[in-house]
Amino acid sequence: MELITSLQNPRIKNLILLQEKSRERRKQNLLVVEGFREVGIALGAGYLLKEAYYCRDVADLDLSHIPADTRITEISRPVFEKLAYREGSDGFIALFEPKNQKLNDLKLRKEPLVVILESVEKPGNLGAILRTADAVNADAVIICDPLTDIYNPNVIRSSIGCVFSRQVVACSTSEAQQWLREKKFISYAAELRASTHYDTHDYHKATAFVMGTEADGLTDAWIEFCDHRIIIPMLGSIDSLNVSVSTAVLLFEAMRQRGFA
Repeated sequence: MELITSLQNPRIKNLILLQEKSRERRKQNLLVVEGFREVGIALGAGYLLKEAYYCRDVADLDLSHIPADTRITEISRPVFEKLAYREGSDGFIALFEPKNQKLNDLKLRKEPLVVILESVEKPGNLGAILRTADAVNADAVIICDPLTDIYNPNVIRSSIGCVFSRQVVACSTSEAQQWLREKKFISYAAELRASTHYDTHDYHKATAFVMGTEADGLTDAWIEFCDHRIIIPMLGSIDSLNVSVSTAVLLFEAMRQRGFA
C-alpha cells in the first residue's frame, strides 16, 4: 500500500480542494466522504467508489468490505489530521462519484411522501432534514433553487450519510411544481399565516411537505401553488421553529398516520 506523508503531495492538495470548493467537486465530478460508516452507506446505495485513503495510526478498520479493485492509499497521521473534517474521525476518507439525479429518476412507492425545501442555505439544517427523512422512510428530498451544495462535507457529516440513503434531487421551483402536478401529490405549505393546524390533515395519500427558510419562510410562488397551508401551533414567545425541527414534526405525523410502515 502506497504511503503519503507530505501535505504537498498533489493528491492530498487536490483532496483539500475538493473538500473546500463546490466548483471543484462539480468540475471533477467527485465528492469526499469521511468516515467508514458513511462510506458503507454510500456503497450500499450504489455510489461508485473511486479511491480511498486510510490512516493506520488513527483507526483499526476491517477493509475487507471495500471493493477489491479500489485504490487504497495509506496516509500519515499529520496528513490525516489536515484532511479530517470532524473531531473523532475514524481514519478513513474516500472519493466517490456523485449521483446527479433528476426528478424523473425518482422511484416512488404507491402513496409517496416527499419533502420540498426552498432555498435551503445551511448545510447543518439540510443534513438534519435528511436524517429525519431517512428515519421516516420518506421517498425523496427535493431541493429547489438550492443555496448549498448537496455534497458539501458538512451536509454529509450532519446527515451521517443519509444524503446517500435517501433520494435527493436539486431542481428549480417550476420543475418541482410541474412534477408534483404530474404525480398528483397533495402539497402542504408550512407557513406562519396558515389557518389550519398540521395535525388536522390526512397524510395517507401522496404527500409533499413544502418548507421555506427560517428567515423568510416560503415565497408566494409556493404559498399560492400548494393545496393546503398548515401551521405548527406555538405556545411560547417565538413564532417559528428551526426548519429541520419543523420538518421532523410534520414527517413524524405523516408516519404516525400511516402506521409506521
